[in-house]
Amino acid sequence: MRTIDFVILAIYAVAIFGLAQWVSRDKGGHKKDSTDYFLAGKALPWWAIGASLIAANISAEQIIGMSGSGYALGLAIASYEWMAALTLLIVGKFFLPIFLKNNISTMPQFLEQRYGPSVRNVMAVFWLILYVFVNLTSILWLGSIAIHTVTGVDQMTALVIIGVFALAYQLWGGLKAVALTDIVQVALLITGGLIIVYLSLDKIGAGGGVVAGFQHLTSQFPEKFDMILSRDNPHYKDLPGLSVLFGGLWVMNVSYWGFNQYIIQRALGAKDIAEAQKGIALAAYLKLLMPVIVVLPGIAALVLVPGLTKPDQAYPEMMKLLPPGVLGLVFAALVAAIVASLAAKINSIATIFTLDVYAKIKTGSSERHLVTVGRITAVAAVIVGIVMAKPLLGKAEQAFQFIQDFTGFFTPGIVVIFMLGLFWKRATTASALVAAIGGAALSGAFFVADKMGVFVIPFMNRVGLVFLLTLVAAVLVSLVAPQKKAVNVVSLEGVSYKTTTGFNIAGLGVIVILIVLYATWW
Repeated sequence: MRTIDFVILAIYAVAIFGLAQWVSRDKGGHKKDSTDYFLAGKALPWWAIGASLIAANISAEQIIGMSGSGYALGLAIASYEWMAALTLLIVGKFFLPIFLKNNISTMPQFLEQRYGPSVRNVMAVFWLILYVFVNLTSILWLGSIAIHTVTGVDQMTALVIIGVFALAYQLWGGLKAVALTDIVQVALLITGGLIIVYLSLDKIGAGGGVVAGFQHLTSQFPEKFDMILSRDNPHYKDLPGLSVLFGGLWVMNVSYWGFNQYIIQRALGAKDIAEAQKGIALAAYLKLLMPVIVVLPGIAALVLVPGLTKPDQAYPEMMKLLPPGVLGLVFAALVAAIVASLAAKINSIATIFTLDVYAKIKTGSSERHLVTVGRITAVAAVIVGIVMAKPLLGKAEQAFQFIQDFTGFFTPGIVVIFMLGLFWKRATTASALVAAIGGAALSGAFFVADKMGVFVIPFMNRVGLVFLLTLVAAVLVSLVAPQKKAVNVVSLEGVSYKTTTGFNIAGLGVIVILIVLYATWW
């Protein structure tokens, strides 16, 4: 990086930090309460919700990790993004109306309201462990790889810098500071991503332009543009054919977009359901665009920087090809994605611990005290993430696949618990605990069997199979042992699944685009 690149990066850092403090300032002497800090006062506009959903989702694990997967196995990895667009519409139409009507602030709160405190406690602890030791550490580690590769700064130093900056910029303002600055972060992310795609394809096209570059890429590596992998493909185990359309990927996407605190928290902060659904629709279209930004550079790296020993080096190596000034802008975009996603996870960790653990133990705590506890929790989470990042991810070949493997242990049980809790009144507390514990145990058993060669199965198929088995077990438990002690069943009274004409048209557009994409690269 040259001086101009560092200047651009410094301008970004100062501007985004200042903007975060300004948008989240206390007005008229009002002091932040827990709703202000953790849910942005339930007043987020649609554009902030849509942008923040993407900013929370797209980080180093997507940009670095999915580019690495693009380098290794090709466009097929884009199914994670494209199928997520359809999942978002389902979440907006069927799940959000129930959550908002029942005034839900956190996912563990919903579980307590539906199943009782035992399920809430189990899942709150699980989510805290997952967010800190898988999500937080993965973003810190992959972000530090990018910074080290581009700037030459020591990787552990880079890891500490991004962790501290993400913590500091949201520490005072909470979700409002994160969500209302994410429109800038996402704009920068898209701009920077499109620049690197344009320059790389133009270089591959050797003067013929972007279209010529893309045609050259598809003709030289046609196998990298197969969306549905056949059984003889060496990467079939990562993306097992039609499972991306009809199998385990649905379970993973529904869990991630529908029941994941650091994602759904943005929609829960909406001022009303219509605003939340508009934000969801915006996010769905941005997800359709994401593979261009996060997968295509990895495929282009096969031509421009062939022979990489680690696929996750693809995106940072592509950034080295950028001229001064442009490198600073693209690098700032990457840092923006890392910081925005880190801040989202930090805030959600603080939200779950404060509202679902601490507030239950220290009943009667003041609003001001809860906000303070949230800030202390945020600091502690970042410290743990910095310390544990290298031990957990230092030897991972493809970090994105590492993340999917670990989260895949728990997603089947989560989806069973929530789907039955939302739409089946007879589901019991015991059935939820069976789904939570049994789903993880089954996943672990299949994982060990796969490693031993006893029962070899692609992890995505494992997720689908465990979901079906867990669902059957939970239903049987509910029927055989009905709930003895009454719990507060979530109210569906007054919940409307009717959506606006605008949302319906947007949804139809997403479906048409997906049909065209898969028909083109089947």
